[in-house]
Amino acid sequence: MSEKLIYVVDDEKSIRDLIKAYLVKEGYHVKTYESGEEALAAYHRTTCDMMIIDIMMKGMDGYGLCREIRKVSDIPIMMVSAKDDEIDRILGLELGSDDYLSKPFSPRELVVRVKNILRRMDKSGSNTVPEPIEQPLSLKDVMVMTSERKVVANNQDLKLTNKEFEFMHFMVNHKNKAFSREQLLNNIWGYDYFGEDRAVDDLVKRVRKKLRSVNSTVEILTVWGYGYKIVD
Repeated sequence: MSEKLIYVVDDEKSIRDLIKAYLVKEGYHVKTYESGEEALAAYHRTTCDMMIIDIMMKGMDGYGLCREIRKVSDIPIMMVSAKDDEIDRILGLELGSDDYLSKPFSPRELVVRVKNILRRMDKSGSNTVPEPIEQPLSLKDVMVMTSERKVVANNQDLKLTNKEFEFMHFMVNHKNKAFSREQLLNNIWGYDYFGEDRAVDDLVKRVRKKLRSVNSTVEILTVWGYGYKIVD
């Protein structure tokens, strides 16, 4: 396994040290920070492969840090927090986080989730052996370029989060087929995801808004009582 650099951001030293110990044991390189400001400054100096961010911190909280990172990067972000309300999980996902883990959590579960997130990123990335020139997936005015992890709609780049890109890639690749919310959770978030299926609805809302912002003719259709589909 190539060594991945993970930033752990939490104002509780005991939590930072616990997460670091378990990740280092699995072969990851870990840097820890006690504030959002400190982690953001560090990221601008040296980028990392993933961030694990606590929400409730003094100064810049986890939401603020996630928002700032998403302005410049689509690295995987996992949010951890003692706040376990559905609205907190949804807000984290809306800001572009890839996963949400409630405190207290099992360090082993955290490690499994980190592995799965990074494994999916490696599979969808273009980071080792050069690949043959790919033909982008296309639907009407939308093109999905897998290796570049880029979506172009109506000749304009869409600024998508990881999950938004994976959703568009999956739906365009399976156009004309309806998928339930549970199927979308399993295929996009992964079978290890333990969140609410409302996360799918919120993701669809965001992607629809971005498609409309460039006057794309592609529509994400609601299959009432079931899920969603995209048709050509």
